[in-house]
Amino acid sequence: MKKNNSSFYKYQDILIRIAIIIASTIITIYFFPKSDRFKYDYKKGEPWQYETLYAPFSFPIKKSPDAIKQEIDFIKQNTPKYFDIEPNISYVVKEIVQNEYRIIIPDTILTSNLDREFNEVDFVLDQFYTNYYLEKPLEIDENQPVIIQTKEGFEEVAYHKILKPKDLKNKITSLVKETEFKDKKWLAEVLLKNIKSNVNLNLNLTNQIIEDEVSKVLPTRGVVPLNSRIIAQGEIVEGEKYQILNTLNETYQAQTWSESQYVWRLIGYIILVALTFTILLLFLFNYRPDIYNNSRKLLFIFFNLLTIILLTTLVVNINSHYVYVVPVCILPLILKSFFDARVGLFTHVLTILILSFIVPNGEEFLFLQIIAGIVTILSSSEIYKRANLFITIGQIVLIYVSSYFAFYAINQGGVIGWEWNKVSYFILCGLAMLFVWPLIYIYEKLFGLVSDVSLLELSDTNSKLLKELSNKAPGTFHHSLNVANIAESAADAINANAMLARVGALYHDIGKMGNPTYFSENQGSGINPHDDLDPEESASIIINHTITGIEIAKKYKMPDRIIDFIRTHHGDSTVYYFYKKALASNPNLDIKDYQYPGPKPFSPETAILMIADSVEAASKSLKNPTSTSINMLVENIINKQVEEKQFINADITFKQIEIIKSVIKKKLANIYHLRIEYPE
Repeated sequence: MKKNNSSFYKYQDILIRIAIIIASTIITIYFFPKSDRFKYDYKKGEPWQYETLYAPFSFPIKKSPDAIKQEIDFIKQNTPKYFDIEPNISYVVKEIVQNEYRIIIPDTILTSNLDREFNEVDFVLDQFYTNYYLEKPLEIDENQPVIIQTKEGFEEVAYHKILKPKDLKNKITSLVKETEFKDKKWLAEVLLKNIKSNVNLNLNLTNQIIEDEVSKVLPTRGVVPLNSRIIAQGEIVEGEKYQILNTLNETYQAQTWSESQYVWRLIGYIILVALTFTILLLFLFNYRPDIYNNSRKLLFIFFNLLTIILLTTLVVNINSHYVYVVPVCILPLILKSFFDARVGLFTHVLTILILSFIVPNGEEFLFLQIIAGIVTILSSSEIYKRANLFITIGQIVLIYVSSYFAFYAINQGGVIGWEWNKVSYFILCGLAMLFVWPLIYIYEKLFGLVSDVSLLELSDTNSKLLKELSNKAPGTFHHSLNVANIAESAADAINANAMLARVGALYHDIGKMGNPTYFSENQGSGINPHDDLDPEESASIIINHTITGIEIAKKYKMPDRIIDFIRTHHGDSTVYYFYKKALASNPNLDIKDYQYPGPKPFSPETAILMIADSVEAASKSLKNPTSTSINMLVENIINKQVEEKQFINADITFKQIEIIKSVIKKKLANIYHLRIEYPE
């Protein structure tokens, strides 16, 4: 059981990193668009800017909504209308006319005369209702046929043969003239007023027939065969070609895959995404081992990478036209703030490669975002200065606009029809990148990291901790200021993080606040408390200032990167003064009792602090400092540290050490106001 546990702990780091890759791959693939995407962007009336497109598979041509609407409108307009006949309507009208006639005739008229008059009315109505009369005309073509449902069945009649109100007066007048009715004028007026339709529109039956016909309208017309040419480069996207492209685009979006096809596509995506994440880990393993060996930093990088991927995927799923609103370049900006430009750019490029799978016009997106990412990295590193951040964002927006303009000019052969809305997308993207400030603050709290923004705050000598140091140990505070100036210049000379080196130097000796008088720079009165102590006791007090400093830093919630300077600024060197003093009385001493616990510096910045601290402190022992004595002092101290392999973990070269020597010599010469020594 113990063996299994030891094996687990042995491979624990590897298993954690494999788990990060697997989890990141699953999350990325899960949020990828479920349907395939049409990788071309096109607009009606513009030239096809890509290579000649051939049909990747056979598919029916989908009719446009306008075409389908036209067909439906045609059916509605031309489908015969159905009417029901009213066979007894003539009796109703006869009854009305007879009743009105009885009212106006004198009582003296004989019944036989009245019957004769009524017969004339019957004649007119019988003749009239041999036709079809529609009281409420429809707005249809006069030549369109209509169907009238009679007792015998359905009769088709041209619509113009049906009488309408506009025909009524002439028809009634002509029929009345043929009668021997006594008051023809009265009869014509009464009939015009009371005549009724003998056909009525059967709306339910008509609508049912129209619906049946509409249901037969096909959404497609014709088929595009496999490998047939759809459109050639330079052809105008219009008419039939435009509709075929729309159909192919919609087919991709709605495409359903068989279970086997879906599995293989999934496997392909998993391999590509996992391979990309693995390459990122290998890069960190080979070139940034400090990040690779820190699980928290790894999670931070992958968290930001996945955030950009998921945000872009969400926008693509909603509306891919807004993909350039996503502030993709905020990723290298953040990683550059917490780590360095190389990590930021490498991670950005890999992220863009993954996103190019899912965005429209992947090649254009790839170029624009990589160029913008490079500009982000090349811009000023001091984003804690507001002006620098605005300048960086302005440069990014300018690169977006310029690159898009170039692509448009190449693809369209001109700038007519330039899409100004795309410029607004780029501007919105730039404004979104301003969120980097609060985001950096949130990340510092969540992941325990430190950025240049926090370093700027920590460099304030009026901070509570540095004020306490200046009050309790003024000599140490002055020493820290000198070391900070030297370390900052040296770091800047070798392109290390100058701000980090300065802040680390300001706080590296805060542990001396516990026993300030036991350190020579604070012994103003000439009294040395070490005179009353054993060498071992004195060495213990000197060595413990690093441990005390770590405790104080944690109490004040200092970032781990600053605590690293406190922990490593003496490495595992020996307190030689007290070791030599004790060795005189006891030759069998254990040197480990007089050594700092370490660890050795593990970054260029912590190595610079060790050098600057040692040289600045030793320079105080020079009674009459000259350029020669300072040069010899610097050479001896640094060469001794190299011999003791204090910089073996610091990723610093001999060339950089020589540059640091040169910078420190100049700085010390300035501190002691030395002039050039002229030969005698």
